[in-house]
Formats: sequence, structure tokens, C-alpha cells
Amino acid sequence: MPIAEYVTGGLYFSVHFSQQIYSTQSQPLRAVEIQTLQVNIGYRCNMTCAHCHVEAAPQRPESMSRDHVNAVLDALRHHRIPVLDITGGAPELNPHFRYLVEQAQPLVSRLIVRTNLTIFFEKGMEEIPRFCAAHGVELIASLPCYMPENVDRVRGAGTFDKSIQALQGLNSLGYGKDGSGLTLNLMFNPQGVDLPPDEASLEQAFRVELGSQFGIAFNRLYAMTNVPLGRFRRQLIKTHRLKEYQTRLSSAINAATLGSVMCRHGVSVAPDGRLYDCDFNQMLKLPIVPGCPQTITDFNPAALSTREIAVGDHCFACTASQGST
Repeated sequence: MPIAEYVTGGLYFSVHFSQQIYSTQSQPLRAVEIQTLQVNIGYRCNMTCAHCHVEAAPQRPESMSRDHVNAVLDALRHHRIPVLDITGGAPELNPHFRYLVEQAQPLVSRLIVRTNLTIFFEKGMEEIPRFCAAHGVELIASLPCYMPENVDRVRGAGTFDKSIQALQGLNSLGYGKDGSGLTLNLMFNPQGVDLPPDEASLEQAFRVELGSQFGIAFNRLYAMTNVPLGRFRRQLIKTHRLKEYQTRLSSAINAATLGSVMCRHGVSVAPDGRLYDCDFNQMLKLPIVPGCPQTITDFNPAALSTREIAVGDHCFACTASQGST
């Protein structure tokens, strides 16, 4: 049977998405493995982006403690999880960020850090790019568009210019360059109620524009559908477009994406050590189903790798059109 309906964080989620799953398969959505441990080490950020589902901001106090960082490292050490994905907020602002990277680097096959790029211009953060390069960190850099006005509209005045400077600096260290071993990927978010265009075509457009105008190289681009949570949801409500956007998402569901959604291949760790199916469920405080480990100190991949995924109508964002992985 589908997971029960939830009322959480002032938002109501129906079984609508569950019904869609049952229309394509005879069982609920379940995990199939634990390949990735995605760790949100804090909601504090130097930016206040309009589309941020985390509602990250400079004043957010949530930050993962050294004890929980060590619990993450214990999980990696004892269970041989191949991928560590560090996110935030701006994860670089956590005081234990460098410790986590240094200790985790020999324990995983891929160590990913999600960065907003502008963090490199904050006091004390100037050496982060060199630090990441020295430890072979794979970077996923947020760049909502290749046009300055669109980026600044979403992320604040002057953001585009700083992002370009940061990308050029990363290129100078070898990031995004063939044969360097330093991976630089970009993350695109659409504007307003639009869904992302074809990812391959968009990636080519980014290569042409960033390469010809600024000499910037990168490895690949991910196109992420905006999830109607956090600031983005409030903006949709303010402009009376929430229902329109939810309808657009649900109408674009693509059953072929169900095999690759992140929740089936990993688990999300909150700054307080609690476990969630994904970063979006984390924002909603939508817990992992009862009977499974609930915190990083109880981490058990065998128990988590076949769990039923807790779903809500926000899940349409990850399964719409080409999907968000």
C-alpha cells in the first residue's frame, strides 16, 4: 500500500504521486542500493537565491557538528559507499568542511562538493578552490543561465560576474580541462514556471556561450527542475502560479525516469544527523519510513537499500519530462 498522507511544515501532500507510480508498476517506489551519501552540512549561505528550496541565507544557524561529521566518516569507513555528495547552503561555510573533505577523500571513489561559486570571494574562502583541487574534489557549480540579467535576477546583482571570475579561476587550476582529473560540472535551473529544455542541447549552448565569450570550459551540465518548495514555492503563491506549475509538473511525468531518481540510489543526511530519502524530503521534515535507521549514527545500508521511499506531490519535479537526477 502507498505510504500514508502527510501533513508537514504547513504543507499537505496527497497520494497523487503514489497513484501515478501504481499506474506504471505494481509496487511503491523503493530504493535499490546505497551508492551515494548526500550530506547537507548546513543551511547558512552567503546568498539568498530566489529559487532556493533550502531557503539558505546568511543568518541561518543550522550547521553540522563535528560529532555528526565524524559519524558520516564512520559510515563511509565501515560501509564502503562510493560517492560522498556534500551540499548546503554554502557547504564551505561549515567550520568542519575542510576536515570532512580531508578525511573522506581516501574513503570514497567520488567526492562531490556543490558550490555557488560566489563563496570564493568571501573572507577566508579564497583558498577553497586550491584546497578542492589538491584533494581531487569534483565540483558541481550552480549557474542558472549564461545570460547575466537572468542570473542576477535570481541570485542578486553582480552574481553573474563573480560566477564567471570563479569559473575562470577554476579553469586556471585545471578544473574542466581534459586530462586534468579535476571535474567541473554546471547546474542549470530554469526561470519561472518553465521546465528545463533538452539537457544535451542546453549543455551545447552553455559550451558555446561560455567558451566564446569568457574562455570557460566545463565537463558537463545538469538541468534541474525547480521543486515547488521554499522560496520558489512562496514566489509561486505570491504570483498565483502554484497550481499552474504543479499541473505542469504532474502532466509531464515520465515513468522512464523512475529508475534514476536519486532517492533510489542514496540517502540524504541533514545537519542534525537525521536521515531522509532526499534533500527535498529533508526540507519538508518528511522522514524515512518507520523501521529504517533514522540517524547517521544508526546508519545501516542493508536496511536502507530496499526501503520504501516516502513520496509527495513535490516528487513530480524529479520525474517530469527528462527528469532531474
